[in-house]
Amino acid sequence: EYHFPIGWSELEGIANRTDYDLKQHAEWSGKSLTYFDEERKTHVVPYVIEPSAGADRSLLAFLVDAYREEEVRGEKRVVLRFHRELAPIKIAVLPLLKKRPEIVETAHALRSRLARRWVTVYDDTAAIGRLYRRQDEVGTPYGVTVDVQTVGDPAKAEAGDQKVTIRDRDSMEQIRVPIDTLEAVLGRLFEGDPWERVAAGSARAEGSG
Repeated sequence: EYHFPIGWSELEGIANRTDYDLKQHAEWSGKSLTYFDEERKTHVVPYVIEPSAGADRSLLAFLVDAYREEEVRGEKRVVLRFHRELAPIKIAVLPLLKKRPEIVETAHALRSRLARRWVTVYDDTAAIGRLYRRQDEVGTPYGVTVDVQTVGDPAKAEAGDQKVTIRDRDSMEQIRVPIDTLEAVLGRLFEGDPWERVAAGSARAEGSG
């Protein structure tokens, strides 16, 4: 059973049908449904244990268990704290500025690369803070942000640092990692390495939460 907001409800029922069902089938079909017990040298009608579980009930329990409403800087944050294996979207790649072609191109390239291993989306339809909240609401564990520091400024002949920001959904903490180690870092996280341990080996990044 699971304690939903509406009260306790069954997730899986387990019924001991004894030998009733098989005896009824045998009687109406005219066929024996026994097996021969070699040790006791006798025919036996097996007992039947009947489990009954529904995917819809389990899904509702996952949603209820993951749903949180929190206050962050005076505003409500809605978040689905799905376990990383249950989250329908694993990673969101987000460009800080969608009007900078080099940022957008880098973000699209990263999304394509990460999508080979994980369900990954790209979104540039709002400001970065709103994009983070949107991914929180659907339970995406990690956001990867490409910004000006990543690509530099070609107009000023400034090279980027080729690093991106990884944001953790639950803590809202951010770390900055080189692009060439991004998959390895995400791989550690999805394999169960705690965020705190992974983040300890990377530079912290300031962000909008």
